[in-house]
Amino acid sequence: MAPHNDAPSPSGSYTSGFNRLPSTYHHHSVLTEGLMVDHLSPLEPHSPLSSSFSTTSESSDFHPTTRRRPDGIQRPLIAGVYVPTLCFFEEGTEDLDVETIARHAVRLARAGVAGIATQGSNGEAVHLSHSERRLVTSTTRRALDAAGFAHMPVIVGCGAQSTRETVQLCRDAWESGGDYALVLPPSYYASLFAPQMETVVKYFTEVADASPIPIIIYNFPGAAGGLDLSSDVIIKLSQHPNIVGVKLTCGNTGKLNRIASATRGSKPTAAAPPSSNAAAPAAQAAPSFLVLAGSADFTVQSMVAGGHGILAGLANIAPRACVKTVELCQAGRLAEAQALQEVVARGDWTAIQGGVVGSKSGMQGWMGYGGYARSPLPRPTPEQAKQWKEGFRELVLLEKTL
Repeated sequence: MAPHNDAPSPSGSYTSGFNRLPSTYHHHSVLTEGLMVDHLSPLEPHSPLSSSFSTTSESSDFHPTTRRRPDGIQRPLIAGVYVPTLCFFEEGTEDLDVETIARHAVRLARAGVAGIATQGSNGEAVHLSHSERRLVTSTTRRALDAAGFAHMPVIVGCGAQSTRETVQLCRDAWESGGDYALVLPPSYYASLFAPQMETVVKYFTEVADASPIPIIIYNFPGAAGGLDLSSDVIIKLSQHPNIVGVKLTCGNTGKLNRIASATRGSKPTAAAPPSSNAAAPAAQAAPSFLVLAGSADFTVQSMVAGGHGILAGLANIAPRACVKTVELCQAGRLAEAQALQEVVARGDWTAIQGGVVGSKSGMQGWMGYGGYARSPLPRPTPEQAKQWKEGFRELVLLEKTL
């Protein structure tokens, strides 16, 4: 988890560094809290959309904020807490630890989150091959389904530096069980872009036209070479029928307020489908355009400004505290929400300072799993591990009371 910014980050460059490897992967058996998830099979052959790059809109196949998959299950984006889940590796080999990936997803679902995102910044997407990304997403989807959370949407990070690869990642996400694509703007050649963000607008439009799943814009200047999308650009893109939300890790609540206000009621809304699972949320209207804060330390501020929740890495460690803060805001109990927010913000500062290395270390210290980030990220020293654990102490103790 990197720091968010209240103003545009210094300019620079950033590349996703994705590798293109064969699409097949080994079968794994995943044990999830006593539930055996079926063996994961290789991906189905590419859908007709994969046969060639096309900018023809496929928006007629889905409701603006609801992806209808071939099995008929609708998974709308409702207000609440979304978690960019961590990715876990086996110690020594750094191979994907699919059992822990599955167990962690179920733990988050049982804590009451609204959805899970794979391949986000906390998910070390830049460290994964295409086939590994598909395996993480399919493992997460199957684990949720097996545990009774078939209603829960899976968002998949799909940003790349070219339009072509981004579209392919969106198709991969759909084939792996993903419902929505979280897309960073390209930035590596930003100095060559057309003025007034024309290149960025064209990029998102073409990706949205070709993607088989709806797009969520990911505005994170710190991971995009300082490229910071304005509210004008995001509001313009929100008019596309296949662009259904935004994650604002820029920390700009004024921007969030303008976007939430301008997009309120801009598209038809959908209700969450009923479910027999007791853990499923009660049916509620899905926002016409989902506006999420990208960090837990300004949850209350974003909710007061008209946002619908958060998509924040801190929820990997304290999902119940994050969920409770949002619920108190929704109930208008702002004083209680602010009291929780203060603890959450202090815990989030530890996560911001330590990034994915510190978050995994803190999780390992308090929950007994987490492990290490993939090379070349360093492993914390014993002193650093103690520091990260202590930094999360107040938050974890709060989590245990909820």
